[in-house]
Amino acid sequence: MNWRLRCGHSPAPDPISKVRRMSLQNLAANHDVFLIDQFGTVHDGTHPYPGALDALYQLRAMGKQVALLSNSGRRAGPNAERLAKIGVPDDAYDLNISSGEVAWHMLAAGILPETSGASRCLLISRDHDCSMLEGNGLTMTSDPQECDLVIIGGSEGEKVPLADYRTLLAPAASRRVPALCVNPDLVMLTPRGQAFGAGRIAEMYIELGGLVRWIGKPFPSIYDYTLRLLGDPPRERVVAIGDSVRHDIKGARAAGCHAVLVLTGIAGPAVLDDELHPDMILPGLRWDARAVREH
Repeated sequence: MNWRLRCGHSPAPDPISKVRRMSLQNLAANHDVFLIDQFGTVHDGTHPYPGALDALYQLRAMGKQVALLSNSGRRAGPNAERLAKIGVPDDAYDLNISSGEVAWHMLAAGILPETSGASRCLLISRDHDCSMLEGNGLTMTSDPQECDLVIIGGSEGEKVPLADYRTLLAPAASRRVPALCVNPDLVMLTPRGQAFGAGRIAEMYIELGGLVRWIGKPFPSIYDYTLRLLGDPPRERVVAIGDSVRHDIKGARAAGCHAVLVLTGIAGPAVLDDELHPDMILPGLRWDARAVREH
């Protein structure tokens, strides 16, 4: 079924309201593996959402496998440290997988043709994070005229204008230097509100004539990597939960998993089509069925 919001017409009903609500308890009855987004689903960047930690512990107590999946240019270690600082301890999940971790392993294994022979990397990251470059033979350069690889891992879009990134990256794009976008999020939540994410910087790099390989949700490598670590369970027993239609829902459907949209984070009225259509909706990552009845 297709829903469209049309400019110039009376507002259409929120298409999300057409999707069936479901409790986490009911989801647990029919699924063995839970791939759960972090920012906007488990926590708001400062604290876990009410009921989210209990939900994770309830799933694990039932013997469910819980993997936290994040579009983040940081490796898994720094992400786990950050989760612990905001109140999500490592006993609340089985795996913590970031798109940066997946990309790092792909770089280390030498399976990315774009990086063959590359040694000087221009890294776009957040908070000066350089974990993507540790132990893989790449050295960092700030000169777009001398780099032979660009890695786009993070955005500081709440304080750095997109035009500044354009100025920095234009020389590399004009030389057709390959880029890896290891955080495809187009929008991110910050204490100052929404800002453009690393994925938007990568889109701009393409607009400038550059070449980009994408690693992270909604692209398959992060799902294949995670499910391989979990023993390659049947995809029909896997459910992916997140707040982004474009990343979590699209990625889950492409991976053959059930797709559940949680109405925290950036989720809201969206144009849904068959490709971007969640199977079910959770008002929030809470264990009790009251979370469904209250909405």
